[in-house]
Amino acid sequence: MTDGNTEHGAGGDAGPDRLTLMLGGGLAVALLAAIGATGGWLLAGADDEATGRASAPASSSPSTARSSAAPSSERPRSTPPRTTAPARTDGATVPPVVGMDFEKAREELRDRRLGWRLIFGSGTGRAVERAYPEVGQEVSPGRTVTLYVSGPAPAATVPDLIGESCSEAADELVEDGFYPSYRLRRTGVVNRQEPAADSTARWNDRVSIWCEVAASGTPTAVPTP
Repeated sequence: MTDGNTEHGAGGDAGPDRLTLMLGGGLAVALLAAIGATGGWLLAGADDEATGRASAPASSSPSTARSSAAPSSERPRSTPPRTTAPARTDGATVPPVVGMDFEKAREELRDRRLGWRLIFGSGTGRAVERAYPEVGQEVSPGRTVTLYVSGPAPAATVPDLIGESCSEAADELVEDGFYPSYRLRRTGVVNRQEPAADSTARWNDRVSIWCEVAASGTPTAVPTP
């Protein structure tokens, strides 16, 4: 009987001890698992943080990195095209008028279909001192060339223009070295002029002409001051 009780008592004591050990072991395993998970989370967070700090500059401007690495597709800009065509010269040049008598120089320009303008000086003589554009420079037909004459404008006689057509009178004035000044109109017949015919004037002076077409018979004019 004693052996039976002893075995029963021993068996009863061993049960709680085993249960305690099992519970203790389970708690220890759970605690280790929690510590392991916490440590893993901390390590993962530290890795992510470190990784984020290291990669932030590279990921902040990907377009900049791509643009610096990729070759430029832009073509170099060339000189902008001309917006106006150069004037045609047709081979015309200012003739060698320097040193010529200004009337002879004027004829040379006229032969080349060039206009002229006379500027007289304060010296002596009738020779051309210089021209603009310069001698030898290419010019287009109809270009006006300015002739600088050494001496003053010489005297000239005013032609008689009365009865001529307005256009013919203008041509005659230019030929004789004057400038026509139209008082009424540019068409019709000249019925008045100032200065009067055969009076003395100087080259480049203006001669006023009145041109009028009469309604019937004789031309009439209303002179203006």
